Amino acid sequence: MSTLSFTRRPRRCVGQGGRGAAWAGRLGIAVIVAYCLAPFYWMVVSSLRRPADQFSNAPLPAPASFDNYTAAFDPHNGFGRALVNSLVVAGVTTGVTLVVGIFAGYALARLQFRGKTLILTLIIAASMFPPIILVVPLLRLFTDVGWINTYQAMIVPSMSFALPLAVWNLTAFFRQMPAELEKAAQVDGCTPAQAFRKVVLPLAAPGVFTTAILVFISAWNEFLIAVSVVNDRHMMTANVIVSLFTGQYKYDQPFGTQMAAGVVVTLPLVAAVLFFQRRIVDGLTAGGLK
Repeated sequence: MSTLSFTRRPRRCVGQGGRGAAWAGRLGIAVIVAYCLAPFYWMVVSSLRRPADQFSNAPLPAPASFDNYTAAFDPHNGFGRALVNSLVVAGVTTGVTLVVGIFAGYALARLQFRGKTLILTLIIAASMFPPIILVVPLLRLFTDVGWINTYQAMIVPSMSFALPLAVWNLTAFFRQMPAELEKAAQVDGCTPAQAFRKVVLPLAAPGVFTTAILVFISAWNEFLIAVSVVNDRHMMTANVIVSLFTGQYKYDQPFGTQMAAGVVVTLPLVAAVLFFQRRIVDGLTAGGLK
């Protein structure tokens, strides 16, 4: 009678390596998210502390207080009017930049003419100049034309910084769209303008929304030009007003009030990104797959 011997082989754990890599990826994402959100979290916590507790290092305010928000919107600070000014400057800058950028981007993507590559190079090169080198010439120019303490003194420079980004993004987006769309619309009886307005522009909505969000964020956060060409508190934007907040006493630094104002200034950007996040993702990934 023969004896059969069986050798037990070690059981292989299928998928352990894949699960480990997945958990490592999730942990890495969590660390990056925590690192990015930590400053905003601390700003919110600091804004909810009582003025007497503004130097506390506790992770949560105890007790929570809205005194800093009340102080930020005190009429003496002019923060409410500054928010309106920021909205006007950022809104007008975004609207005009989009109109110019859409037509310029479409022309650069569709038309064939000499020097097109040079024009695109100059457009993107114009965005590389640091704003600080333009402050003195702009201040001199706006003083001569009487633009100091006006909206246009803040809108025009913001457009000059935002237009290169808008034109470049929209040009790349329009290039991904097949030219047969306009030809098919013209065969059906549309004029070139109607084909652009009724066919191309609706399909370009993701890229336009993405560009609009980027331009609005850039214009909303602009500080250097606004603080240089405006010295009237009634015309200052929110970022400038926050830097001028004063405390109860001469040498008192109102950290809590500034943190509360920072939260209020940041919320419109967060709301806009969350509301349009699907279109932003569509615009950023457009052309990646065919």
